[in-house]
Amino acid sequence: MEGEGASSNNNTTLTDGSETAQDPDADPFSLLFLIFIGTLIVLLITLSIAGNALVCAAIFTDRGLRKIGNLFLASLAIADAFVAALVMTFAGVNDLLGYWPFGAQFCDTWVAFDVMCSTASILNLCAISLDRYIHIKDPLRYGRWVTRRVVCALIAGVWLLAALISFVPISFNLHRPPLSELAPVTAGGLPTCALDLTPTYAIVSSCISFIVPCVVMVGIYCRLYLYAQRHVKSIRAVTRPMHVNGAAVPTPCHVSDHKAAITVGVIMGVFLVCWVPFFVVNIVAAFCKTCIPDIAFKVLTWLGYSNSAFNPVIYSIFNTEFRDAFRRILVSHAGPLCCCCCNQYEAVGGRRLGAASGAASRRSDGTTPRGPPSGGAVEHTTFEPVPQSASKSPIAAPACRVTRVNSSELASLDDQKPVDI
Repeated sequence: MEGEGASSNNNTTLTDGSETAQDPDADPFSLLFLIFIGTLIVLLITLSIAGNALVCAAIFTDRGLRKIGNLFLASLAIADAFVAALVMTFAGVNDLLGYWPFGAQFCDTWVAFDVMCSTASILNLCAISLDRYIHIKDPLRYGRWVTRRVVCALIAGVWLLAALISFVPISFNLHRPPLSELAPVTAGGLPTCALDLTPTYAIVSSCISFIVPCVVMVGIYCRLYLYAQRHVKSIRAVTRPMHVNGAAVPTPCHVSDHKAAITVGVIMGVFLVCWVPFFVVNIVAAFCKTCIPDIAFKVLTWLGYSNSAFNPVIYSIFNTEFRDAFRRILVSHAGPLCCCCCNQYEAVGGRRLGAASGAASRRSDGTTPRGPPSGGAVEHTTFEPVPQSASKSPIAAPACRVTRVNSSELASLDDQKPVDI
């Protein structure tokens, strides 16, 4: 499965690899290349962990996002975060060093985590597509069919199936041919962690982890797109075309049709581009060990890993509620820094700020507004222009009107958030 991309010879036995570890001092270009690749790997891992952690934080802290369907997004974010933290980190070290420095016992454990987390990510994508199909196709029965208990059971089934397809066969050594040949020994005797699949396990695991979920996702999103087109045509039939200066203007129906096509194209396009090449070479390599070059296998494996960084963008940032939640989380962490800077500025120019604030806080009658009254009410100060006839000077100062708003009303206004379906 996915773990074989971190290997050089498709062999899970921790053996002495056929390639000598690269010596960066021998060639300056090799050193620059390793630095460039290492920077890309670190950036990819950081974006994956940060993006998926932000999704989990948004669902946990925002009441508007605690919907039943978003539990699938939380499960997807956890799976992708595990891919970045538990799989990509060790794969990057293995690929950059050219050997496996973590010991023989941890090799199979890491490969099992690779297969499990990648499979869980793909199965969660399939569950999200099914949830969206039920929500759009039959919204009246959605609340009766998709309950919290059903969603939790589906998520548990996804992770259980991913564990069964990974840890069970790898722990019992069922994924490896019975007479697997060891890789040649290098001069340095450095160990490698690679995966050698039997054709049976390669086909079965690829079907469960990718082929079946991919067929389901393609079918569901194609039906959703066709359903959206029919819905847009039915609305377009009862609306008049808009014309400005004799030219036709795109109506909201045309915009919705175009947006639906783009959304479906992005979702399926990114998923297929990331995973189809890897699973194709995965099956080919099980039948022909020397048909796939090592560098091609590594590149396609990291392309599949990159899907864990794209998922938060596709399934969360395109949603208005998630964008607002991300903005609130990021601003709340940046707020103390801004307040600290403001306090420093106020300390430097305190007299001038105090005079300005005192002048702004005076009312038109010369009095100073009082502080917040008891009972949780808050005074909001607004300025209104005063006619020149009522002013003593040619340039009239703005009058101040104080409006008292109860704190419970402010809380009720904060709860009114837009909801995306």
